Amino acid sequence: MSDTTETTQSADPQEWKVRIMDLSGPAEDNTVEEVGVFHDLAHANAFARAYVRDSIERCRVPGAAARDVLEAWLSFGEDAEVIDADEDGWRSANELDDFTATPATPMERDWRAIDPRRLVVDDDVLSLLGTDDDEDALPDDDDDTDLPLTPDWH
Repeated sequence: MSDTTETTQSADPQEWKVRIMDLSGPAEDNTVEEVGVFHDLAHANAFARAYVRDSIERCRVPGAAARDVLEAWLSFGEDAEVIDADEDGWRSANELDDFTATPATPMERDWRAIDPRRLVVDDDVLSLLGTDDDEDALPDDDDDTDLPLTPDWH
């Protein structure tokens, strides 16, 4: 067995954040917020892409040419980038021509569905309910009192 193969896995997995930038703000500091934490780069890239897609659609007016949509977005829109992703991070510049030329579907612009601030881990659900794994706080499966009322079909 040779030692020519190196494994470059870090002990801590990489966590990603997406920087949202207001294009109408001053050029020096146009950061609106940083969204995260994304646990994989694909999720961060998908969020950034959908966020920009939605921002472009909010700048689109009926009958506008692609150039007009682009100018409106550059003046009033919001851009997004994955922080510290280098070449692997999604870049809006790569898709602006397509985005401005073709209106997005609702699914393409639904960044809220993949926003990590809205994702809840199963263990967190119990803490949000104030149960903290307390068995007494959960509904009793043996009792029918917590079932919804249904009409009696005869």
